[in-house]
Amino acid sequence: MKKQTPNLPTLQTLKTTQTRVLKAFKAPAPTIVSTLPATTERAFGPVDSTLQPMFTLRAGISAQDALAHVSLLLLCAEQTSDEITELGSGVERGLIWSMVHSVEMARAVVDSLLERVG
Repeated sequence: MKKQTPNLPTLQTLKTTQTRVLKAFKAPAPTIVSTLPATTERAFGPVDSTLQPMFTLRAGISAQDALAHVSLLLLCAEQTSDEITELGSGVERGLIWSMVHSVEMARAVVDSLLERVG
């Protein structure tokens, strides 16, 4: 003969489950940077006489370190383009300001990701 109603969970099982759920809700969410993989090897830059790129990005650099370096590179690009803006005129000046704005936005995104880490 088949039993009509299933076995109900015990009070202890309910308390254990509730504790696990509450603990999961209270746990901090992982940061975006911590979910990113480390770098892979990638060649870049001008090519040499054998048509091979002259530089290589090492594999295994953490996303946080890579983003910190990107932030510094973007800061350098921002400062350089600010200086160049004074030399331009007319359309050139507008194009340079557009580049400055794009670099500032990119650096803001990278820096906001890095702020979430530390």
